Amino acid sequence: MKKALDRPSGGAVGELPHEEVILVPITWDDIGGLADAHERFLSGAPIEADVRRPVLDSWKRCRFAGLEPHRTACPYVPGLGLDDRLLRAAEPVLGDLAASLDEMGVTVVLCDGEGRMAQRRGGGRELLQRLDKVAFAPGCDASESVSGTNGVGTALSGRRPFYVVGREHFSDFLVPFACAGAPVRDPLSGRIEAVVDLTCLREHGDPAMLRVVREAVHGIEARLLEQATERERALLAAYRQAYDGALGWSWLERTSSGRETGYETGYANAELGPVDLALLREKAEALIAFPQRTLDEVVLSDGRVATLRCRPVTAAAGETGVVVEARIRGGSSPVAAGTPRPAAPSRAFPAAAVPLPSALPPASPLVSPPVAPETDGTPLAAPHTPPTASSSARGGDGPHPRARPGPDDRDGDGHGGDGREGDEQSGEGGGWPLLVGETGVSRLAVQARRRLELLHEAGLRIGSTLDVTRTAEELAEVAVPGFADFAAVDLPGAVLDGEEPEPFHTGTVLRRVALGAVHKDSSLYDVGAEIRFAPLTPQARSLDSRQPVLEPVLAEAGGWLTQDPARSERILAAGIHSLIAVPLQARGETLGVVSFYRSGKPAPFEDDDLSLAQELAARAAICIDNARRYTREHNTVLALQRSLLPRGRPEENAVDVAFRYLPAQTGVSGDWFDVIPLSGARVALVVGDVVGHGLHAVTTMGRLRTAVHNFCSLDLPADDLLAHLDDLVCRLDRGEGWMVEPSHQGSGIIGATCLLAVYDPVSRRCTLTHAGHPPPAVVAPDGTVTFVDLPPAPPLGLGGTPFETVELELAEDSRLVLYTDGLIEKRSQDVDVGLDALRTVLARAARADLAPEDTCEAVLGALLPDRPADDIVLLVARTHALGPDRVAQWDLPEDPTVVSRSRAAVTAQLADWGLDELAFTTELVASELVTNALRHATGPVRLRLLRDRALVCEVSDGSSTSPRLRRARNEDEGGRGLFLVSQLTERWGTRYTADGKVIWTEQPLP
Repeated sequence: MKKALDRPSGGAVGELPHEEVILVPITWDDIGGLADAHERFLSGAPIEADVRRPVLDSWKRCRFAGLEPHRTACPYVPGLGLDDRLLRAAEPVLGDLAASLDEMGVTVVLCDGEGRMAQRRGGGRELLQRLDKVAFAPGCDASESVSGTNGVGTALSGRRPFYVVGREHFSDFLVPFACAGAPVRDPLSGRIEAVVDLTCLREHGDPAMLRVVREAVHGIEARLLEQATERERALLAAYRQAYDGALGWSWLERTSSGRETGYETGYANAELGPVDLALLREKAEALIAFPQRTLDEVVLSDGRVATLRCRPVTAAAGETGVVVEARIRGGSSPVAAGTPRPAAPSRAFPAAAVPLPSALPPASPLVSPPVAPETDGTPLAAPHTPPTASSSARGGDGPHPRARPGPDDRDGDGHGGDGREGDEQSGEGGGWPLLVGETGVSRLAVQARRRLELLHEAGLRIGSTLDVTRTAEELAEVAVPGFADFAAVDLPGAVLDGEEPEPFHTGTVLRRVALGAVHKDSSLYDVGAEIRFAPLTPQARSLDSRQPVLEPVLAEAGGWLTQDPARSERILAAGIHSLIAVPLQARGETLGVVSFYRSGKPAPFEDDDLSLAQELAARAAICIDNARRYTREHNTVLALQRSLLPRGRPEENAVDVAFRYLPAQTGVSGDWFDVIPLSGARVALVVGDVVGHGLHAVTTMGRLRTAVHNFCSLDLPADDLLAHLDDLVCRLDRGEGWMVEPSHQGSGIIGATCLLAVYDPVSRRCTLTHAGHPPPAVVAPDGTVTFVDLPPAPPLGLGGTPFETVELELAEDSRLVLYTDGLIEKRSQDVDVGLDALRTVLARAARADLAPEDTCEAVLGALLPDRPADDIVLLVARTHALGPDRVAQWDLPEDPTVVSRSRAAVTAQLADWGLDELAFTTELVASELVTNALRHATGPVRLRLLRDRALVCEVSDGSSTSPRLRRARNEDEGGRGLFLVSQLTERWGTRYTADGKVIWTEQPLP
């Protein structure tokens, strides 16, 4: 395909000599990097250096529009139709183009000005079948806001030609393709009428497609101009007549016939790039807009100097206007003697004609140039003309190309005399027309167009994120240098924190959030400075009146000087001479103030600039207020989530615990963890993750955490606990119970994963079970890392599936690591890669004998992404054993006399432990529990004392019946035993085992 696209000028697909296109081909080596960059972009990571800027800007617009790569498509739009005038202009051009590309696997697409596909030509069966599968077909909407980054929609959004290939597409369904699109403008109004797009499979893509589609667009625009009225082309025709008599041919006639064009002259031979052409256009517009100036010089990027001269011109019908001619010093003459002319472009791509600038009213007979391929879509230059030695045009009469100017007719560069010396000997290029227009309307047109361009850019760039500070920075970046030389945004602290702003008054403290500047030496307050504006300053007056304030001459503004006289003098010395202060207002609230400054040569601000400043501030204020509201809601949900999570570090003898909780950058979710003390010196470690983000996920997390606490207080086995939790989630999902919000009833959005580990420091055994959660890691004292192989289990909320447990014996000083999937899972990598990375860092931490706190830091330092897309919970527990010196146990025969012996044994053991103060109470508790076991249960009976953070007394038996606390009546002879136990101890309860049950009590140590 590349060979076909690289045909020389004059073939079926010709190259426009005046277009200088710098493209970086995308190779197959880029595909993996682009895919990784796309994933990192979706996760919020910075990728500016990895992706072309136009592609990155398109991705940002897609994300701001709420698109998701795996859910986008080209929806069908009924009732699509194109204007007959456009169809007549496009039909022969696209027909020839489709025929020339028929064997290359490229389809030619024509869409309307909104990105809806009207025609699709050629391409081959394989390509068309694959395009049909993704609905990239006539009648479908390919606009960027609906279908993501593509040749059609992004060319419309950026208002310029655009090439995209493979993973540069935002949407997954377009990744197999390469596209090159360019907008078609009405040459008279400048409005975008359609889009031409070339699409092929990704392996056939070539950046040269961009040149081909540009040529096709130029051909369509030329044919559109042929349908224009004579009045709309009168001024340009009058100028061309100056050369028709001398050369004996008609430029317009030959252009429209397609036999020959003037492309061999002008800025094509001057070898001007898009940047230089844009600069010349801007200077030419200024010459026409301001009639008091007739000459200007422009230094080009290569050091050459272009001289622009403004001359009057009159059409045959009497229309008057001016033409701006350009001469290039240091370049060759446009057409030197004997230089062969290149072949004219083929009829498939006729030469582009001269459109009118889009900002002018259609009735104005102002003619301006075609659109530059790499600029912002505004008119650039007139078509190139035959060579002349003098560029004067007076009333339609022009000198012979070899006529020399008189002694008073000085060249545009200020040199007079012999034309041969000025052109041929010095190497100066001959004059060629750059822009034609009318002075009376050009100034307003230039200003209006520039303001529209600035507002368009503001709409695209301001508000790309929901961050208050970044939005303020974007306002400053847009305003400088297009509107002002300096722009400062000042906001109160409440707005930055997401709170409602208080009414402004004298002494209100504002913080400088953003400062845009053309240079650093301005003496304005720096970013981060806290400012109290004096009552008479323009900023204070604008905040008070809620209206913009203009100070055209700062040196005479007494109120402004009162803010900081010394600093004000330095600001004036830096050349700043005028100011506009505009309050940032949105939804009836004043959020802050933005200050625009001008310095140096630009004219001071005028009254007309106030409306533009207000419009910029109004657009930015809405975006800042949206970001403020998001910040408030985000902080509220985050505060709620933190209030529902454990506070402080749990103190347990069984384990040393450290944990980390990190919320996602884009919003909080329902991750949670807990460390719950259990009876018998045991401890439960819990980690869970609720599906989804936002307030609903947080409240669901709070409910599940509370439920786990309640089930743990019942001393349920681990598998039974998860079964009860699963049943609770199912009931919440069905909308049962008063705890479910009406908006979520029956929505089926509740789901969660959970991992539960119960560790017994006496036996050093750990019981684990899970519900769809990633496996925990066990780190042995020697540094060996093992991920526990738990039986598969579904997440909570599916119901009907029993949960299984796994029991491990852990050596003392082992580390049990629990986490949520946000730590190991990323969109750009497989989960096994994350597990291997976790294994590596845990093994390194164990060999270094790091404490749990340091282990958490090491893990997060190695695995934490720059912008976490999901919440991350990490829980590291180092296990301890309760040694024999802190455990006493007796097996009791089924003999009533054993009660007295058990009391004696308890008393002796407490004396050994130095707990004589608890001897009487513990003796009574043990006696009552042993008596109940011998009387109401079956053997074997066992008595155990544990000295942990509390004194634990346990009596186990072989019965599964649990005693019940009741209040005995006055005449009852029994029933007071458990009542006494509950009064003498801090806690008591029943724990069921596989062999029976355990009645336990806890007493605080003295």
